[in-house]
Formats: sequence, C-alpha cells, structure tokens
Amino acid sequence: MDRWTEIALLVQIADAGSLSRAAEALGLSNAAASRHLSALEARLGARLVERNTRRLYLTDTGREFCGRAKTILVDAESTVNATALNPTGVLRITASLSFSIHHIAPLLREYTQRYPGVTVHVEAANRYFDLIDNNIDVAIRTREFEPDSNVTIRRLGETRRILAGSPRYFAQHGFPKTLEELKQHKLLIYTHANNPNELRFTRKGETHTVSVSGLLESNDGQVLRAAALDGMGILVQPTYIVYEDSVAGRLVPTLDDWDLPHLTINLAYPSRKHLSAKVRSFIDFMAAHFQKMDYERKWTGHFGTH
Repeated sequence: MDRWTEIALLVQIADAGSLSRAAEALGLSNAAASRHLSALEARLGARLVERNTRRLYLTDTGREFCGRAKTILVDAESTVNATALNPTGVLRITASLSFSIHHIAPLLREYTQRYPGVTVHVEAANRYFDLIDNNIDVAIRTREFEPDSNVTIRRLGETRRILAGSPRYFAQHGFPKTLEELKQHKLLIYTHANNPNELRFTRKGETHTVSVSGLLESNDGQVLRAAALDGMGILVQPTYIVYEDSVAGRLVPTLDDWDLPHLTINLAYPSRKHLSAKVRSFIDFMAAHFQKMDYERKWTGHFGTH
C-alpha cells in the first residue's frame, strides 16, 4: 500500500467526516479506501477511526496521528512548491562545442546571478545524447524533429550556412566566381554535416549540387574556424559560428548570393507535464535572449557577393 495515500486518506476522512467522500476526493473506490485505512491501522497497531451505522469519527489516537500527518503533508507540499517556483539544483545542458563557446558560456554569469540556486553543468559535445539515459535537462540542437516522441522541442531560431575565408586566403587564391570554381579551392569540411562532401546550393529557383573534397576535415567547427582564420581555406559553417568574424572582416563570405540549406536551432528537453523551475528558467532565458539579440534576422541575412 502507498503510505502517502494512507496518510492523505486519514486527513481527508477527518475533514470530510466520511470514508466515501474522502475516497472521492482522492480518486479512490470505496473498497480501495477501506483497504488503505485497514493497512494503516494494521501497520500502526492502533484503531484510528470508529465507524457505526450513523457516523464515522477519529479516535483520540487517530486525531493525534492526523494532526501530525497534516503537518507532514503541508511541509512536503511547501517543499515541492518551493522547488517548482524557485530554480534550484544542478541544470545539465548539452550543446555542440561551438554553440557552447559562442552562445552559452557568455550567458552563464547573467543566468547564475539571476538564479543563484542553480548549478550549471555544460556537456559540450558534437553529438546528440539520449536525454533520458544521460540525465540531460536541456539540449541545443540543429535538427528539425526528434525521433523520440518523449522529447519536446522549442524553436530558438534559424541560421544560414555560409562559405567564408580569411582576407589573406583570398588575396593569395582569389575568390571563386562560380560554384564550379569551388573545386579549385581549399575547403575546410565539417564531417558531421549531412552529406558533408556534397553542397546543395539554391538561388532564385535554381538548384545545383557541387561535390567537394577538403584540405582539412574535422568534426568540430572551432577547428575549422581556427584554420580559416589562419588562411588555410574556405570553411562551410553556420552563420551563428562565424557571424562576428564576418562582421569584423576577419572572415569574408563568398558566393553569398547562393543559399545552402538552413538549420533550425532548437531547445530539446524531456517531455513532462510539469517542468522543473530550473529547466523552465533556462528555456525562457535562452528564448528571451535570442529574441532580444535578433539573432534570426542576423543569421539568415546575406553579406554580399564576392
């Protein structure tokens, strides 16, 4: 028998003065309520409720136990309510290394100052963890849907993928003037992209697929970014990774009048009817930050052609 149900039942009996009304309040059948009460009395070795044909009432022992039970239930509910309303505990987040560096780490000071009861654990990894098996609270991912129906996604924004290289690289090798000329350039390829050696471009209704091979391939965007900044070649990366470099002129977008498939940036978290305060606080915090920074407009815009 569920001891919490037994205790709650006794409190309801005291308040309602009826076993049937107490059972109804707890969603129990009369028979189940009677079994719970009998189990509680048997375990305590004491008569808690007297019943006759006219009425039902608590014994002295029952009243004393009920008073203590009410205190326990109130304290338990207060603790749960405080946890639900006030973010506390360890918040486990996972995202790619690039997203963690550029868009999580810079926000942690503000987030933890706002929610000092939360300790943040960031699992930076360029792969998608199973959220349940790895006890992950929130993941930031760039895929349209989750294969697991127990995972909920909340859209943060959209980003283009662009080709960009350093001014030094283009000074030495020139800009590709056509998509076919890309094959003559040194490309820096992200191996976790869908079909990394095939780039599908669209422009004004045209679609062209270009097969490419890389001078450098890596499963991490930061390796490719460092190589591009060092003049090694042209990278293919989401704008959210190289936007600041492009605005500052450290990297120069090329063939920017063509579009590669966009990526959707989502928050993913285990589906629960009632989200914990720590998870809700981080989800709302990130969504508000993305809106405030107007990232989608910045990351889906064009820089111009080279």
